[in-house]
Amino acid sequence: MNDGGQRRYGPLGTALVIIPTYNEAENIKSIVGRVRSAVPEAHVLVADDNSPDGTGKLADELAADDDQIKVLHRKGKEGLGAAYLAGFRWGLDHGYGVLVEMDADGSHQPEELPRLLTALKGADLVLGSRWVPGGRVVNWPKSREFLSRGGSTYSRLLLDVPLRDVTGGYRAFRRETLEGLGMEEVASQGYCFQVDLAWRAVKAGFHVVEVPITFVERELGDSKMSRDIVAEALWRVTSWGVGSRVGKVLGRG
Repeated sequence: MNDGGQRRYGPLGTALVIIPTYNEAENIKSIVGRVRSAVPEAHVLVADDNSPDGTGKLADELAADDDQIKVLHRKGKEGLGAAYLAGFRWGLDHGYGVLVEMDADGSHQPEELPRLLTALKGADLVLGSRWVPGGRVVNWPKSREFLSRGGSTYSRLLLDVPLRDVTGGYRAFRRETLEGLGMEEVASQGYCFQVDLAWRAVKAGFHVVEVPITFVERELGDSKMSRDIVAEALWRVTSWGVGSRVGKVLGRG
């Protein structure tokens, strides 16, 4: 992570808030409405993985009444990483200057998005962080907090990434940042997808800033967290970290 102090940043351009959904019918109207109220100039892209509960249909209804709401219908459930990558590509193809990751369940508060966008004026990537001073989580069991803190600490140490919240999913990218991350090579999902992108940004020399957020546990619907997602993250991060260290020893890193 460089300090960004010597670089002049251009205007941000229009922001696209990407909200992946799978069975979020109970949440989608509320979260989209909150985004539109918090940042009226931003556009919203609902990337729905063919939700059987009708989330995609509800998103279509919202889009029919608001030109700043778009819907990307995907064939089926392929995971968070694939949904975000599809949303990123759509946003870049349609000329957006800022691409934002946001959960559909309200855990990422849209009311905090202006703070992320303000920080992005002097950065390449802004992470909404639970683990920097001022950040916090609400209604989480200690076991979940331990898992999240532990995952970020393990990733930070093994990958040598100077970030406190490597696994968080509330983020704002400049389009140039995404274009420089080699998205076509990203195959990770879940927690691991977030670690992957943060690590790529740091390795590429982009200026990454963390701003504190309050993460609120969902009240409606089911969490998508699973043992498989955690296992994938552990395996991939370990593999990347070992590979990177071996590469440095052999003079390739």
